[in-house]
Amino acid sequence: MRFVRYLACAPFFALFLSISTTGSATLIQQCGTASWYALTSQTASGEMANPEAMTAAHRSLPLGTRVRVENLDNGRRLDLRINDRGPFITGRIIDVTRAAANRLGFEEDGITRVRVTALTPSRRPAARDCS
Repeated sequence: MRFVRYLACAPFFALFLSISTTGSATLIQQCGTASWYALTSQTASGEMANPEAMTAAHRSLPLGTRVRVENLDNGRRLDLRINDRGPFITGRIIDVTRAAANRLGFEEDGITRVRVTALTPSRRPAARDCS
C-alpha cells in the first residue's frame, strides 16, 4: 500500500511524505531542510549533548533511531543517531550536530537540502524520493 501527500513547508522548499509498508516495518524517508546546532546541555534522551558526536534532533522519530542523512546539494551521506527533539523552526526536518554538518559539507552555510532515511524499522509515516 502506498499513500502520498504534498505539504508546502516554505515558499521555496517542499516536504514530500508517503507511507510505504512492507510487512510489519515501514520505510521512513523525508526530504526538506536541515540545520545544525551546537547544544551543550541535556538532550531529550537524557544524555549530555556533544557537538562533536554524530547525532541529530528530529521531531517525531523515536529516540535512538539511526538515520542516513544525504546532502542533496553535494551528495555527501552520513549515518546519525536521533537523541534529541527539534528542529523548532518551520520548514526544517532535522538538526544535526556541528561535526555532522561539517562532514556533510554545510557547516559554513548553516542549512542545506537533505534526504533523511530511517535505517531502523519503525511504524511511523514514510516519504518518497526527493527528486
